[in-house]
Amino acid sequence: MPWYKWNALPAALLAGVLAGTAALAPVTAVQAQTPMVRGLPDFTELVEQVGPSVVNIRTIERGATGRQGAGAVDEEMLEFFRRFGVPIPNVPRQQRPQRPDDEQPRGVGSGFILTADGYVMTNAHVVEGADEVIVTLADKREFKAKIVGADKRTDVAVVKIEATGLPAVRVGDVSRLKVGEWVMAIGSPFGLENTVTAGIVSAKQRDTGDYLPFIQTDVAINPGNSGGPLINMRGEVIGINSQIYSRSGGFMGISFAIPMDEATRVSDQLRVNGRVTRGRIGVQIGPVTKDVAESIGLGKPQGALVTGVESGSPADKAGVEAGDIITRFDGKPIDKVADLPRAVGNTKPGNRSTITVFRRGASKDLSLTVAEVEPDKPVAKAAERDEKPKASAAAQQLGLAVTELTEAQRKELKIRGGVVVSAATEAAARAGLREGDVILGIANTEIANVKEFEAVLAKVDRSKPINVLFRRGDWAQYALIRPSR
Repeated sequence: MPWYKWNALPAALLAGVLAGTAALAPVTAVQAQTPMVRGLPDFTELVEQVGPSVVNIRTIERGATGRQGAGAVDEEMLEFFRRFGVPIPNVPRQQRPQRPDDEQPRGVGSGFILTADGYVMTNAHVVEGADEVIVTLADKREFKAKIVGADKRTDVAVVKIEATGLPAVRVGDVSRLKVGEWVMAIGSPFGLENTVTAGIVSAKQRDTGDYLPFIQTDVAINPGNSGGPLINMRGEVIGINSQIYSRSGGFMGISFAIPMDEATRVSDQLRVNGRVTRGRIGVQIGPVTKDVAESIGLGKPQGALVTGVESGSPADKAGVEAGDIITRFDGKPIDKVADLPRAVGNTKPGNRSTITVFRRGASKDLSLTVAEVEPDKPVAKAAERDEKPKASAAAQQLGLAVTELTEAQRKELKIRGGVVVSAATEAAARAGLREGDVILGIANTEIANVKEFEAVLAKVDRSKPINVLFRRGDWAQYALIRPSR
């Protein structure tokens, strides 16, 4: 019998044929360890169970003027541009699709029913700027919805329709979710309602946002899926489909969902207050690299590097300094830079908290009162500097020329001391330093002026990498100068 016929045999018949040779071919250890091959999952019951809870969301913008003409851009394509990796073209409003009654459809999205009395969850970008929101249920009933609240930072929104007895979703436990687990999405890609796609969880805790560790999947997500549910094999919603990664603008096998535990925290505040309050401590932060961690004695790369401290902020009042490494917040470890804004953001404003900072070789606990998030302030421009380059003998070996800070520069930058880089060449330039930077510390030692800078340089081994803490504008960061041998 040809080999390909064997592959087509029914499982029961194939087992019988093989049984006849069992006595002649005992099972080996390798065969005994061969894992069982499982069939593909059946999603039909999940669709029947969760499908009635998924809704289509259309938004309308009123009061637009102009007529549709040559070069007009389709609104669904604008939604495509907005959320899926393609730069938004500069399209005048008069070139957007128009309707005679000045009601302009803005886009199509998805959502799902949170409660039987009409609360619906979706993405904030789905309803942003809408004058009217239309929710269509799976049974084709339509309702005008009221926007209860929307949070742009997490891209979560809640709308309310006047209806009762609705089929609400069951919310799953995200902590039980495993990489490789099968998941399913239901939504309205390109306006095609009740479209079902499926795939697996590709990764958890994917850092693509300040406040959210996303769930990454390979479920096909396209414009119009935004706001729809990501469902596990138990029929529970464990995420809100929100974004994709794409270089072409289309789906490329990588999509992201907002974890439902995070979304629930946001939606609870939206339903009660109509907005979300978050904590803030007033620091700019960056990652801690392996080289920096080793050079300052931290050991392993962990925590969040403070690159700037806002004047008058809780961190400033507590004594946090640029160059500090925040390693714990309220006793919880800060393993990576994204952990800090999440920990602080989830803290109620007014709460008294403790942060642990690593500074010049030692850890220190600081106490502060968490403030409420405010609109971001514009970054001030760096001070103009006109000093002529001046290089000491020690600094020349590193490719540096430095000058004293003026009193005006100290006041403007709100720092006690340091030296200004007036020229950076060779090793210093390779490390990323440039003219105008302000060096605050070198070799893990704080400096106040050129004299202290030269004194520290005279003691260090300039044949080894030297860490430099410097300020550029409102930001502080580390550099490692590796002198040429």
